[in-house]
This record gives sequence, C-alpha cells and structure tokens, in this order.
Amino acid sequence: MSSTLLRFRPRRRLAAVLALGAAALLLTSPQQPAHAAPPDPAKAEAQWIDRDTVVWKGAEQAPAQLEFGDGGLTHRIRLTPGSLTPAERAAFPHLQNFPAFTVDPRDRGLARNALRNRLVATQQRSTDADRTPATAPATTGVQIPGVLDDLYGRAAQHTHLGPTFDGGHRPTLSVWAPTARTVALELDGRTVPMHRDDITGVWRAQGSRAWLGRPYRYVVRVWAPSVHAFVTNKVTDPYSTALTADSARSLVVDLADPRLAPQGWSRLKKPVAVPLRKARIQELHIRDFSIADRTSRHPGQYLAFTDTHSDGMRHLKALATAGTSYVHLLPAFDFASVPERRADQQDPAQQPDCKLAAMPSDSDRQQECVGKSAARDAYNWGYDPLHYTVPEGSYASDPNGPRRTVEFRRMVQGLNGAGLRTVMDVVYNHTAASGQDPKSVLDRIVPGYYHRLLDDGSVATSTCCSNTAPEHTMMGKLVVDSVVTWAKQYKVDGFRFDLMGHHPKANILAVRKALDALTPARDGVDGKAIILYGEGWNFGEVANDARFVQATQRNMAGTGIATFSDRARDAIRGGTPFDPDPRVQGFASGLFTDPNSSAASGNPSDQRARLLHYQDLIKLGLTGNLADYTFTDTSGRRVKGSEVDYNGAPAGYAAAPGDALAYADAHDNETLYDALAYKLPPGTSPAARARMQVVALATAALSQGPALSQAGTDLLRSKSLDRNSFNSGDWFNALHWGCATGTGSATSSATGNGTAISNDTGNGFGRGLPPATDNKDKWPYAKPLLADPALRPSCATMTAASAAYRDLLRIHATEPAFGLPTTADVQSALTFPLSGTDETPGVITMRLGRLVVIFNATPHRQPQHLPSLAGTPYALHPDQAHGADPVVKSASYQSSSGTFTVPARTVAVFARGAGR
Repeated sequence: MSSTLLRFRPRRRLAAVLALGAAALLLTSPQQPAHAAPPDPAKAEAQWIDRDTVVWKGAEQAPAQLEFGDGGLTHRIRLTPGSLTPAERAAFPHLQNFPAFTVDPRDRGLARNALRNRLVATQQRSTDADRTPATAPATTGVQIPGVLDDLYGRAAQHTHLGPTFDGGHRPTLSVWAPTARTVALELDGRTVPMHRDDITGVWRAQGSRAWLGRPYRYVVRVWAPSVHAFVTNKVTDPYSTALTADSARSLVVDLADPRLAPQGWSRLKKPVAVPLRKARIQELHIRDFSIADRTSRHPGQYLAFTDTHSDGMRHLKALATAGTSYVHLLPAFDFASVPERRADQQDPAQQPDCKLAAMPSDSDRQQECVGKSAARDAYNWGYDPLHYTVPEGSYASDPNGPRRTVEFRRMVQGLNGAGLRTVMDVVYNHTAASGQDPKSVLDRIVPGYYHRLLDDGSVATSTCCSNTAPEHTMMGKLVVDSVVTWAKQYKVDGFRFDLMGHHPKANILAVRKALDALTPARDGVDGKAIILYGEGWNFGEVANDARFVQATQRNMAGTGIATFSDRARDAIRGGTPFDPDPRVQGFASGLFTDPNSSAASGNPSDQRARLLHYQDLIKLGLTGNLADYTFTDTSGRRVKGSEVDYNGAPAGYAAAPGDALAYADAHDNETLYDALAYKLPPGTSPAARARMQVVALATAALSQGPALSQAGTDLLRSKSLDRNSFNSGDWFNALHWGCATGTGSATSSATGNGTAISNDTGNGFGRGLPPATDNKDKWPYAKPLLADPALRPSCATMTAASAAYRDLLRIHATEPAFGLPTTADVQSALTFPLSGTDETPGVITMRLGRLVVIFNATPHRQPQHLPSLAGTPYALHPDQAHGADPVVKSASYQSSSGTFTVPARTVAVFARGAGR
C-alpha cells in the first residue's frame, strides 16, 4: 500500500468508550402502533440531509416517518419514497445509492422543533414475499448535520461566536447550539440566562465590564444520542480565547486588551516575507527546543524563544542567517494530553530504579520507565486538540489565565527578532474525544454535528481520533475563524494543516480567502503574505473524493497551497516508513552503490533498477514535483512528471513550484539520522554517515518549491530509533544544542518539571531501545545499533554536517534560479543533461541556469562529462569554495572536456564564471 495512504500517525486515543445508557421506549401517538421497538442507541442509519429529504440506508421503498418527542406525546413527520435531486447527489455523493424519502410538505414546519427533541426514523417493514407487515416497525437514529446546515447554517455562519466586545469593552458571549432545549451561562459560580435567536440557533448573553477576566462555562440541556438520553452538560466555549488551568473554565478575555500586548507588539517588525516557493522551514516542537538547554532561562516554555543568547536561539539565528525563513511549531493550541500545572506532572526519573542516564544504551528499561509516566508527564506532540484558539497552557509560566497569550506573543516576537517567521501546525481534522467524554467540547454542545459520522451513525476515527467534519458549515466556519484569529491576534505567519486531505478543498480555499482579506492598515497583518501547506494524504472514509473534493495532493495543485511530497522522501531514504525491515535502502542510504546485508532491497539487478527509478523521483522533486515537466527518464523515454510512477500513482502532481513541499524527515517516523543508521552498512564511519545525511538534506534544500527539515537534523539528531515519539517524553525527544555552539557538557540538569536530562554533547542516539508500543518489531534491528559506540557521532562530526548544510542554504537563498515561479520557467532553466540509459547509478547531475549541481551519493569519487559545456568557465560556488566543508573543496572542473568531478558522498554546486 502506498505510504500516502498510511501517512497518519498512531497517537494516544484519549476518548474512553462510554457505557451506553438504557434506551427509553418511545411514547406513541394513536396514529401508529404502540409496540414500536426502541432504536439501537449506537445506530443512526437515517440521515436528514435537508428540510425536504431523508436518506435511510437499508430502508424499503415504502412510507416511513420521523418521530420526535421529549417524553410526552410523540409527534411524527411523514416521509414518502422519493429520490435525490442533482444538487443533493452532488452535495452527498456517498449517499446516492441509498433509499431517499421526501418530507411531507405539511410537516416541514415541524423540523426546528423536532431537532431539539429525541428523534428516530421508523418504518413498517414487510417480512416475506407477500409483503406481510412485520409486527414491530424498524427503527433507527437520525443523523442531522445536513438539515441543521440547511435550516441554520447560512444565517449562523455570518455571526460572531465566543466572546466579543463593544467599544466600552462590554462583553457578549455567544454559542451556536440549535438543538439545545436550554442554554445558560455559568459565570463565576452563578447562572445567567441566555437568549436564543431562532433564525441562527445562536444563544447570547450580554454583560458588563465586570465580566472581564471571569471564568465561565455554558450549561447546555440537549439530547445526546451517544447515551440515548437528555443530558445537562457544563461545557467550555469552543470559541474560547483564554482558559483556566487544565481547560477547566473559559475566561472572558478580550485579545485586543492592551494589557495582553507585550512591549513593542503593535510595532512588531517582521522579517521580509519569503514566498512559499522559496520558503525553507525548520519544524520544531516547543518543549524539545529548550527543555535540555542549560543556557535557557525558560526551559520548555514559550519564553525560551526570548532567550536570545541561549544555545538553541543562537543556532536558530545561524540557520536564519544562512537562509532558513520559517520556524514551524508543532501544535501550540490547547491540547488534552498534558497536565498543565507543573506540580501535577509526573517525572520518570522520580520512579524507583529509573536512573535513565546510567542505563545501557541498548536497554529496554528507559522506555519502560518513560512509559509508566507517559500519561501524566509533561510531554506530548499535541495532536489531540481541546480548544483550537487558545495557546497551550503547559508551555506558559502560569497556565491559569491569559499569561499564555502574552507569552505566545513574546515567542513570536523572539522568533521574528531572530530573522524567522512563525508557522503553526493546526489540527482541525479531529478532536481529542467526542460524545459525553469529559474531553469532548464540540459534541457536548451540538451532539452529532461537528464530527463526521459513518453510515451507521458512529464517529469516524480514520485520523486516529474522533474525526471532525469541516464539510459541515459551522465546523468549516470554526476552522476559518480560528485561523484568522491566530493570524490577527498572534501575528502568525503561516499554517500547516495536519491531515489536510480530510478537509474539503473548499474549506482550505475559504481559509486562504479570509487570510487574503487581512490588511496591515485594518488588521495589523498582511494576510496575503501568510503561507499555507499541509498533509494532502488520501485515505479513510473520505478517500478519492467520496464525500467532497478533498484537499489532497492532486486536488490542491494550482491553488498556491502546498502539500507534503512523499515521492522524493521515499526515494531519498529508501522503501517507505512502514517497511517491516527498516534496512531497505534508497539513494542517500547506499542502495546498489553501498549495499547492506539485508535481502529486503533485492538482488543487485533489482537494486540498480530501483535506484535509477528513485533518481527519477528525486529529479522530479528537484523541479518542485511538476506534473507537466518533461525530461528523459533513466529508461531513455521522454516523459512528463505525471507519467512517472509512484506506487501506482503519478509521481508528478504539482501545477507550479510551490504546490509540493520537499522534505527528507519530519517529526513522524524515524529521524533522518536514525533511518540512515538502519539502512547504511553497519561499518559505515561516522563521517560518512554525516556526509550521506547532508546529501539527503540537499535534495530538498536545493529543490524548487518549499522545503522542510526537522529541527536538529542538520546536527544529526536522533531519537534513539523511535519512529513515533509523540508520547516518548523528554528523554527520547529533547534537543541538545551543546555541540552546535561548543558549550555542551557531560553534566545533567533538571527540566521544568524536574526530569533529569543529560546535557551531553551527543545527538540523542543510544538513549535506550525506543518505546515498545510502536517499535518493538524493530528491536532486533535496533539493539545492535544502539550498542555500537561508532554510531554516536562526535561534536566535530555534528557541527561539520550542520555547517555544510548551512552552506547549501546560503546558495539556495542567494541564487534566484532556485525560486522560479512557473512550470515554463523551470522547464526552460532546469535540465538533467546526463539522464537516460547511461546515467550513473547514485549520481544526479542538474543544470540550473548558471549552475551545475551534482549529487554524488556513492562511496566513490565520480566524474560527470558534459561535453556541451566544454570551454565554458565553471568553478565551485563561492559559498562552498570558501565554506565549511573541506571535502567539497576538492571537487574539480576541467573546462576542456566539460568534466565535473565530485568527491564521494558529496553535493557540489558549480557556478559559471565563479571565482573569476
């Protein structure tokens, strides 16, 4: 199966399975049988898609009805067999083969009342060939998102929700709850009535300035299908702008309050905006960045990015100076999995017999210790959203109140001051929980609306958790409103959408349109300069546009919104992230040219053929993965990018540079160093491993279009072979910056919650076997590697790799040919002159304008003959000729024959006329 279909991460499922309440029998009217069976509370196979139409999977083409009531007389809405209109089939393509029913025109006025009651569909079924009626009607629950959108969506999508303020800072609190029987405001321990707008389904309460800073919740009385009962839920505001610790209460806070603005916020000067097609992005987890940095005054916090002289900030500034333009922060909104008060966070080092630093490098004890406290420690990646538009409290110096707002803004200031713009990783495709779970917010206010339901009424979980439904009007509105708030109020410069393929394309385009409308004069930010990209993977219940046109790789081409490209990633590393044998090799890990002992890569003939195909995938990656780019592939055929195969799909899918985002590693799967640890032959020297790492990074860094690297990858970062470190704690995840700045020591220091993290000068390799949950099947491969001291690089090796990478970033930043805007420009300026049947396995030669770039992934010095360039003066690019890597300086060019010679495991950039 294609890795594209599997690219989601398994994360901790936070939602417990709730015991279902007993089903209450419906009271029936005299107009129907008194023996109607109660519906299965776990089933809702009827879908009320608009005020006129109900679709019912498994129903007969016979009259049916919707029944509703609150415990008294049951009312009914008559249904007659019908069919879907063309517009309905287009809006609900996954339902077009199910029986459809038309709501009797005489009963359409009952819809709004019905939706605020318990609701079931019933039908008297026949039981045999002569259609003798069954004794009891068939019954099922009813899905209601479609009809809610039809009745309320158009009006409600233009309303302001959450806390809003008039000129005198008097707050109005508004929540959309069209199915609720009653909604009240619990404010500071007292109850305040709220008033319902029958047109929008929005409930409001207006208060005085005295409400500012006060904690509140909504008290919602509503029918909950998941427990088949009316419930009274006390719920925080989905549009919260501030929270108390552990998200227990929302706070009435005005984000425009000057008291929440750090000094200089209104005059914040940002680095010059870099267009997406030239963006070089560093992906970073807030806690990883500083928790082990002994030079930081705020380890693990937002404020660590204000410590301008810390090792971590000095390294980020060096990357920015070289050409990195954005820092992409893993989720920093309020998430569910970490206790926010430091006193409540468990520390694995406090457990008996858990002296982590003293354990053998290949031991399983470290992961066991970390696992025991994982559910209550201070660490998680944060892909379990609770409140989408409030900064996460565990990164603040005080999680109780709006300090997190001030400190998030100071973090943005700190990054901007270092020359870096800020990208937020946003996760609108699922929530931490649904139903009546205490961690469920949206579903306890409008049950059955905000989440995507399957045909039987269960919540889809293909993303790992409770999938949301941005195709529904008010969930789509929440996405747009939340992103705009982060852009305006926090001056965030970009957004990366997690599992963007689970969003409708229209929803992501609506985000783009809303951002484009922001102006510096009116909003304080230039929305058109904000970049967007995301994971365009195609899988799950929405796959292949089953429910809507998805925001997938293919569909987003031409929109200016980038998607991660797995094509070159797999070719660079080898295999896929899901191979049972992690030793499968690729271009940058020695396939064919430096084979390891694994049979998984095939025999030498197979390896050669695979390597050459990988080289075609990498060439496409260097063009920006353009669908219409034409070149000669390694079989000698003239092909378009869309005609090159990637696991049965077109390899080239981009319409313009900027549609595809290049990368060799990210937070998912093993770090690049760890992947190469598995794949390179065991005897490969540390220096050779570092050089192969730079070759791998260069294929993304020197591509057209945006590129991303995981923080620390330039320093050979390891997570001790952990392929899914989302819950592996600081021990496996923390970044160690000592080697980067020469300040490292062999001492240990305490993290913000007391965890002892070694501040050694290593890269994180050999911190024990990775957690068993996601890695135990690879332990037989991992154990001998982790025990091998040769796989722990020295500071000199790490800093040399980083310096060589920064030289490549400088070349990218200073050469205009790396920022070509159109496919036609790329086609004209970029060629692979040696591509074809005689191409050297393990070597890619690219000509780009005045540049010749040669990627030599082999363990041997390689000549590349370009007779057409004979007599043309070329020399090693000045940024390498005067750069940090002594090996690349031995690269040479013979003008008389047009021969470029490049050392083993080296990327060399030659420039026409350079050095003259």
